[in-house]
Amino acid sequence: MLTKVYGSAVFGVDATTITVEVNVDIGVGYHLVGLPDNAIRESNFRIAAALQNNGYKIPGKKLILNMSPADMRKEGAAYDLTLAMGILVATGQISEAHPLSNYVIMGELSLDGSLLPIRGALPIAVNAKSEGFTGFILPEQNAKEAAIVEGLEVYGVTSMKQVIDFFNTKIPLKQTFVDIKAEFYEHLQNPEFDFADVKGQESIKRCMEIAAAGGHNIILIGPPGSGKTMLAKRLPSILPPLTLSEALETTKIHSVAGRTMKKNGVITSRPFRSPHHTISDVALVGGGQYPQPGEISLAHNGVLFLDELPEFKRSVLEVMRQPLEDRDVTISRAKFTVTYPASFMLVASMNPSPGGYFNDPEAPVTSSPAEMQRYLSKVSGPLLDRIDIHIEVTPVPFEKLSDDRRGESSISVRERVTQAREIQASRFENFEMIHYNAQMGTKQIRKFCALDAPSLQLLKNAMERLNLSARAYDRILKVSRTIADLEASEKVTGDHISEAIQYRSLDRDGWLG
Repeated sequence: MLTKVYGSAVFGVDATTITVEVNVDIGVGYHLVGLPDNAIRESNFRIAAALQNNGYKIPGKKLILNMSPADMRKEGAAYDLTLAMGILVATGQISEAHPLSNYVIMGELSLDGSLLPIRGALPIAVNAKSEGFTGFILPEQNAKEAAIVEGLEVYGVTSMKQVIDFFNTKIPLKQTFVDIKAEFYEHLQNPEFDFADVKGQESIKRCMEIAAAGGHNIILIGPPGSGKTMLAKRLPSILPPLTLSEALETTKIHSVAGRTMKKNGVITSRPFRSPHHTISDVALVGGGQYPQPGEISLAHNGVLFLDELPEFKRSVLEVMRQPLEDRDVTISRAKFTVTYPASFMLVASMNPSPGGYFNDPEAPVTSSPAEMQRYLSKVSGPLLDRIDIHIEVTPVPFEKLSDDRRGESSISVRERVTQAREIQASRFENFEMIHYNAQMGTKQIRKFCALDAPSLQLLKNAMERLNLSARAYDRILKVSRTIADLEASEKVTGDHISEAIQYRSLDRDGWLG
C-alpha cells in the first residue's frame, strides 16, 4: 500500500513542500531515501519507541520511505511525526477519517510520543496556505506563531496520540487563534524601555529622535557611565510601529533561527540585537555549513547595537559594509545560495580613547593623542562613511540625576517620528528601494535637499572652518532633510543645516585626522 503525507523544508526564509511517500511491500527492511541528513536517518529509532509506547508498532515488512523532491537535502528532526503518520496509515494501523492530503504535519518526537518544537513554523504555514492545504498540525509550542497566517487551520498538539485519534476516530483537535491587533496594541502602549527613564541628555535624545525619523545609522562617543547603552536600548521604543508585513517578515527570520518559541507568537516590537565584541564574522552576517541567519538579519526592521565598537575585530566590522548598503546579505555555497534580509539601523558606541576619557585633566585615566589616534583608527573610514550621525555624549551632572521629574515618554516621541516617516513614505512612493531619508542616493539628495544661496554658503563655511571631510557633505544633507521633516518643512533651511553639522564629530580635525 502506498500512502502520501506532507511536510515542509525551510530554505532561507521560504518553505518548500516535501511529499513523504511510504510504500509497504513483501519482505523485511526499513529504507529511507531522498537526501535525509543524519537526524532524519535516526528518526526510525525515535518513531519505533514512540509507536510502541502508544500501542502501535513498525511492522516486520519492507518499508520504503521517499522524501520528494529527492534532490533537495532535508535536515532536522521535524519530520518524525510526518514519517510516523505515513507508516501508520500505509500499514493499515489507523484509517483516514480526515484525508492526509489536506494537512501539513510536522513535529519532533520524544520516545514517549510527546512532541518537541520545530523551527520555521511561520514560513511553513505561509507556504501551506499558498499551496491550498486545509490545515497545519504541529507542536503546541509553535501553534501561535503559525496561527498568524489567516485562512489556514492551525492545530497545536502535545503528543502523537492526539494526531492518531484525530485521523483514526475523528476526535477533534483544538484550533489555535491569534488576535494580532491585540498583541500589537499591548506592546505599543507598554514599551519595555522608555525614554522617560533617562535623566538629562536632552540633546542626545533629540539626536536619537532624528536618527529614528530618518532611519540614520548613529554612533555615540563618550566616557564610561555617560548613558550610551541606556539610550541605545530605548531607540526601538521611538521607532514607528511594525506594520503587519514587517512583523511577518521579521517573525519568519526569527522562526528559521528557532528564536520565536520563547516569544510564543508574532514579533510585535522592533528587534534589538546587541552582540558581544568577541562575535565572529559568520555569527554576525550569517552562514555555516547549512546557512542560518546572523545577527544583522535577526535585527531586520530593528536595531543592531555594537557596544565598544573599536573592540570588535576589524574583519567582523568590514563584512557589514555591503549589507549596510544593500539591506540584505547573500550567503553562497557550492550547491546553493541563500539571501537573508538585513535592513537594520546601526547604533554603535565607543569611548573616545583607550582609557575612556578625552582631554579631561581630572580623569582617572588619560591617554596621549597618539594612543587615542591608534584607538580610533581601529574603525575604518569606509564603515564610518555609512554612519550618518556622530554625537558626543557627556556625563550627566548630579542635579539632573537627582531630579525626580520624568522626561518625555517614548510614546510621545514616537508620534513625531511616525509623522516624519509618513512624509518620507509619500515623498519616495515612486522609488522602489527607497522608503526613508537614510536610503537616498545622489539623485534624490540633489532633488529633495536643494539649498538656497545662504544655506549653501553656511554649509561651505562650516566644512572649511571645521575641516569636515568630503564624505560629510551628503550625510549632512540627509540629516538636515530629516530635521526639516520633523518640523513638517517642505524646504531645507539654514537652521536645519546648522543642526545637522553638529552631528559629524568624527569628521572634525582632532578626531580621525
